[in-house]
Amino acid sequence: MDVIIESACGLDVHKDNITACIMTSKGKEIQTFSTKTVFLLKLLDWIKENHCTHVAMESTSVYWKPIVNLLESEGIEFLVVNAQHMKALPGRKTDVKDAEWIAQLLRHGLLKASFIPNRTQRELRELVRYRRSIIEERARQLNRIQKVLEGANIKLGSVVSDIMGVSSKDMLRAIADGEDDPEKLANFARRSMKKKKEELELALQGYVNPHQRLMLKTILTHIDFLTNQIEILDQEIAQRVSSYEDDIERLDSIPGIARRMAEQIMAEIGTDVKNQFPTAAHLCSWAALVPGHNESAGKRKSTKSKKGNKYLRSALTEAAQSVRGSKNYLGALYRRTGRKGKKRAAIVVAHAILRIAYYLLTRKETYVDLGEDYFDKQRQVSIVRHSVRRLENLGYRVTITEAS
Repeated sequence: MDVIIESACGLDVHKDNITACIMTSKGKEIQTFSTKTVFLLKLLDWIKENHCTHVAMESTSVYWKPIVNLLESEGIEFLVVNAQHMKALPGRKTDVKDAEWIAQLLRHGLLKASFIPNRTQRELRELVRYRRSIIEERARQLNRIQKVLEGANIKLGSVVSDIMGVSSKDMLRAIADGEDDPEKLANFARRSMKKKKEELELALQGYVNPHQRLMLKTILTHIDFLTNQIEILDQEIAQRVSSYEDDIERLDSIPGIARRMAEQIMAEIGTDVKNQFPTAAHLCSWAALVPGHNESAGKRKSTKSKKGNKYLRSALTEAAQSVRGSKNYLGALYRRTGRKGKKRAAIVVAHAILRIAYYLLTRKETYVDLGEDYFDKQRQVSIVRHSVRRLENLGYRVTITEAS
C-alpha cells in the first residue's frame, strides 16, 4: 500500500491516560501521557516537535474532546474515527498496539473521519442537548406529581387536560400548603374550567398525608427552577442561532417541527450541510434513519439500523409522532405505513422529515405541502379500477364520468 501521510500520529484515548504512537518512514516512537491539561500540552509539543501533520483517535465517549480542542487551536489536522471502522485484529490487545494500528491506518489513508463540527457549532450542540435533558427532567417531575396525587386518591388529571395549567397549579400549591376543602380548591378554576366545578370538587376529595404535601411542594419548586433554567438556555441559544435565522424559519415551516426542534436539527447537522453531506441519503444514513444492509449468498439478513446520532434520531422520531393525525403529506405517510407498526411508521416519517430539511437548507426554499391526498393521486388509476371491480362483483353496473 502507498504511504499517503509521511508523519502520522495515532492516539489510544482513555479516561486517565493516552497512548500515542508517531509513525514515519524512519520508524515509530511511542509515549504515554496523562489526560490532565498540563500533560496534554506536553503531548501537543511532542507532536509538533516530530513535525506530525495528522493525528487520529477513536471516538471514545467524550474523552477525545479536550484533545480535539487543543489540536484545532494549533491548526493540526485531526481525525476522530468510529471504532467500528477499524476492528481489532487478533493479537492486538494492548494500548500500544492500538496506537500503532491507528497510526499505520492513518499513514496509508485508510481512515474515514467522523463528522466533527467547528468549535462554535460544538458549543451550540452542548447547549441544545443540555436544554433537551432539562426538558426531559421536567417531564419526569410532572409524571411524579401525577403519581403523588394518585397515592392521595386525588383525580385532578382525570378532569383537566394540563395538570400544570394556571388553575391546576394554583390548586396544587393550595394542597401543598395544607388546604383540604374540595370546594375552596375548586374555586381556583378559571375561565372555561369553571364549568367543571362540580367535577373538580369530586376529583379533589382525597386523603393527603403530610409527607405527600411536602413532596408536592418540593416537586413544584423543582419544576419552577427547571422552567427558569430552560428560559435562560432559550435566550442563549436564540442569540447564537440569530446569524442563520432564515434556516430556522425554513425548518419551522415543516409540519411537526417547532422552533426548538429546528434549533436542535441545526445544532446537530451544522450550517454547511451541502459540503458535509453530499446527498440527503448520506445525511439520513448518518442519523441512522435507514435500514441496515446485510446480505450474503443472496439472502437478506437482519436489516436493523446502525447506531447513529441518537439525539437527532430521537428528536425527529418525536416530531414524526406528533404529525400522525395531521391532514397533510407527512400525516398521510404515517398512516400509510402505520400497518407495519407505530415505531416503524415513526422512523419512516422521521426519514422523510430529514430529507425535506436537507432540501430546504440546500435549496434555500420554504416547505410546500404535497397534500393529504398525494398518495391517492399517485394510485388514482388502480384505486378507480379496484372500486369499479368491487361494485360490479356486488351486481352493480358502473359508469364513470370525470368531473369537469
